[in-house]
Parts: sequence; structure tokens; C-alpha cells
Amino acid sequence: MQTIVLNIQDSFLEDFLEIVEQYKDKVQIKADKNLMYDPYFYDRKEQLQKDLIDIENGKINMLSQEEYRENLNIFMNKLKVKYAN
Repeated sequence: MQTIVLNIQDSFLEDFLEIVEQYKDKVQIKADKNLMYDPYFYDRKEQLQKDLIDIENGKINMLSQEEYRENLNIFMNKLKVKYAN
């Protein structure tokens, strides 16, 4: 069995389901649980894969946890100074 993803216009969904009904012994339609919980699941998954490739290729630098904390503290201190007045 093969798995594919279909994007169907809302206005065509009922017609599509009627067409597929003829082949219910050959076609299974299931709701994608990932999309039920998170409608942007696949967009985020694709972006994460691209980000990981960029990290591996050196296009994006990763910070250590200590560097991240240090940068965040500097940023937060700048905000405090800016909005203290």
C-alpha cells in the first residue's frame, strides 16, 4: 500500500468523498493525527530539516548553553535599561 497526501478544497471535499466511496475496498482515508494537534506540523518539520542541514553545513552557528545564557542576560539587561526610564 502507498501513502500520499492530498490537499482538497473545502468546497470539493464532499464530492471527493463520494468519488472515493466507490473504491473503499482499495482506499483508506485517515485523519492525520499530527495535523489534528498542530496544523503547521509539516511546515515546522520541513523548516527543522532545513535548519539541521544549515547547521551541519556551517551556515548557522549553534551556541552552547552558557553562550546562550550570557547573550540572553545581556539582552535582558539592555531591555531593563531601555525601559527603566
